[in-house]
Amino acid sequence: MIEKLEEIKDRFEEVGQLMVQPDVMSDMANFTKLSKEYKDLEKVVVVYKEYANLLSNLASAKEVLQTEKDPEFREMAKMEIDEIEPKLEKIEEVVKQLLIPKDPTDSKNAILEIRAGAGGDEASIFAGDLLRMYQKFGEKQGWSMSMTDFVDGTAGGFNKVVMNVTGDNVYGTLKYESGVHRVQRVPATETQGRVHTSAASVVVLPEMDDVEIDLDMSEVRRDEFCSSGPGGQSVNTTYSAIRLTHMPTGVVVQCQDQKSKLKNYDKALKELKSRLYAIELERHNAEVGAERKSMIGSGDRSDKIRTYNYAQGRVTDHRIGKSVHNLPQVMAGDIIDFIDELRIAENAEKMKEGAIG
Repeated sequence: MIEKLEEIKDRFEEVGQLMVQPDVMSDMANFTKLSKEYKDLEKVVVVYKEYANLLSNLASAKEVLQTEKDPEFREMAKMEIDEIEPKLEKIEEVVKQLLIPKDPTDSKNAILEIRAGAGGDEASIFAGDLLRMYQKFGEKQGWSMSMTDFVDGTAGGFNKVVMNVTGDNVYGTLKYESGVHRVQRVPATETQGRVHTSAASVVVLPEMDDVEIDLDMSEVRRDEFCSSGPGGQSVNTTYSAIRLTHMPTGVVVQCQDQKSKLKNYDKALKELKSRLYAIELERHNAEVGAERKSMIGSGDRSDKIRTYNYAQGRVTDHRIGKSVHNLPQVMAGDIIDFIDELRIAENAEKMKEGAIG
């Protein structure tokens, strides 16, 4: 583990030197990439320095205990060892977490899609509730969110809504939300007061850069159409909305949130590349024997990752067996505790597989 940390420290110092080179400073793309790497490495180096300091102090205290004859000095050394060892144990766990290889897509922006599943109108209304939950969560994270495509529900909410989310570590945070979300409550349209169960599926995709996906544009059909929904007369009466169809796979994406045809095309193209990336990743995982279910699942109420029970004010995440009784706060965007515990659980599995030590 020390060897790995030394390598990281060496790379940290190397990146720091590269960043002050004139040719690097004049290349904004390269400078931005190095700045991010420097920031990520710095987190590890700061902890490593503290860890190395504790190791050094522990070695010194043990040497005193072995060589010193004076009882008072020996007692002081014992006290120092007793103080250092618990700290060392805690920081070793932090170091192991930091050494877990990061998914390179975690730092990317994300495309968030919510679709109504089983439950009719109530499922569409719930999809709208989930959208507001993520919008409020995004506000707390300082993210920017824009709607790129939507299909309104007949009684409110959305049958489908696609959001572009930009900010710091968006995909690495939101990826745990992919799956089927289930709601149990009495719908506003229910006259008998009966509890209904409905579902909505959530998919989170990393936004792919142009250089990361080799897309043959001759295989992509482009259609232009008038935007629907809010946006003003100029949006709804001009052919500014863009639909892209990847003919080999049948994947269709569209963007209609901007007045500019070019901006809609750019957003739609990024989404298309992200969806094609997800298909390739799923194919790769299947080839290497990874036992993974589809991110969306069937959209059926039985295929769930989280349940929102309004009668009991309870939210349960079935992947980690965590339940909380603060549903109003969760629907107001307070979901970070779920995400943190899911991240911890994932890292624990990675540590078992990687046997870091």
